[in-house]
Amino acid sequence: MSENKITSTALKTLWLTFFVIVFDQLTKFWAVSNLSFAEPVAVMPYLNWTLAYNYGAAFSFLADMGGWQRWFFSLLALGVSVILLTWLAKLPPKLTVEVWGLNLVLGGAIGNVIDRFLAGRVTDFIDFYIGTWHYATFNIADASITVGAGLLILSELWLKPRQEKLAKSEVSK
Repeated sequence: MSENKITSTALKTLWLTFFVIVFDQLTKFWAVSNLSFAEPVAVMPYLNWTLAYNYGAAFSFLADMGGWQRWFFSLLALGVSVILLTWLAKLPPKLTVEVWGLNLVLGGAIGNVIDRFLAGRVTDFIDFYIGTWHYATFNIADASITVGAGLLILSELWLKPRQEKLAKSEVSK
């Protein structure tokens, strides 16, 4: 791929990815420095800061499997990151819903990989609850991945088909 081709892609939007990574790591550093493990701190109704560590994947999946999962999930996230970077390289340098989604997922994946490499676990601290029901404690990287995936679904299933339909109607006029 030529230098001109690379610089004319959505890779120019990687500042979004870097922002997510930095914000995620700063908030995790704050949580570890200011919170006591498993002791909730009320922030507002339905929201606590509660320091927790995740040794597995989402919802602590495979957390008690002896440590191999740390490397498996790290390699998986790095593989997905390569795919997302390739996808971004094929897009024009515009801030579309698709580009936002890709950058959010990429930043979140890398944010959690940094935790796995440095500490062997992912730091979580956002505790959303209703009454006695608590959602799984999560972090900024997790939230970025979730929002980014939602934006990608929105783009692929609703926005792109709508744009294609509009383009076809313009051509037929």
